[in-house]
Amino acid sequence: MPQLSNEHKLEIERVLTQSSIIPVITIHRLADAVPLCKALYEGGLGVLEITLRTECGVAAIREVRNALPDALVGAGSVTSIAQYREVELAGAQFVITPGVTEAVLEFGVTSEAPLLPGISTASELMMGHIHGYRHFKFFPAEVSGGVAALKALAGPFPGVKFCPTGGIRRETAADYLKLENVAAVGGSWLTPADKVAAKDWAAISDIARASLVDAGKQSRASD
Repeated sequence: MPQLSNEHKLEIERVLTQSSIIPVITIHRLADAVPLCKALYEGGLGVLEITLRTECGVAAIREVRNALPDALVGAGSVTSIAQYREVELAGAQFVITPGVTEAVLEFGVTSEAPLLPGISTASELMMGHIHGYRHFKFFPAEVSGGVAALKALAGPFPGVKFCPTGGIRRETAADYLKLENVAAVGGSWLTPADKVAAKDWAAISDIARASLVDAGKQSRASD
């Protein structure tokens, strides 16, 4: 059975330690992609997950990679190998899936862009664990048990780290980050629709900074 290399493990670990909060970004208008991501980056968020929930996703990854070479730009909501290949070609530096299949796990072992597989159960975690994965997205976090579920998973899987996403709010992010097995949290609260529609990029930078303060973490911009 193909096993994840130490290099891939270190790459995903680097993603999750670069920023304690990872914005889950859905681009509805391609013209918003670069200014929105610049606003988040200037607010201290050095890791950007651009989802494939809209037709703009792949093009947005390509444009943001070119515009923000110092950020870590990845693809989220990847659900197939075809999409995985597509975002790699667009320059994605990491890939996040909402769930797992054997085919995607095996593809991630040899892919250029390292994979953070999404799981919501111990059984799914064990599928990834067999292949050598030790970092997982926990999704959808709130409806899958939230903090209590992650505490329970720490017992049988002491070497595993999580990035919980799904239903997490600015007010609850710190509760997750206090857990030893949580490396970072992901959330869409950082890109409120009204601020994006108004192109209020300064307000989005402020939300990013305030969220990092609330989470008890220093922002990248102040390093």
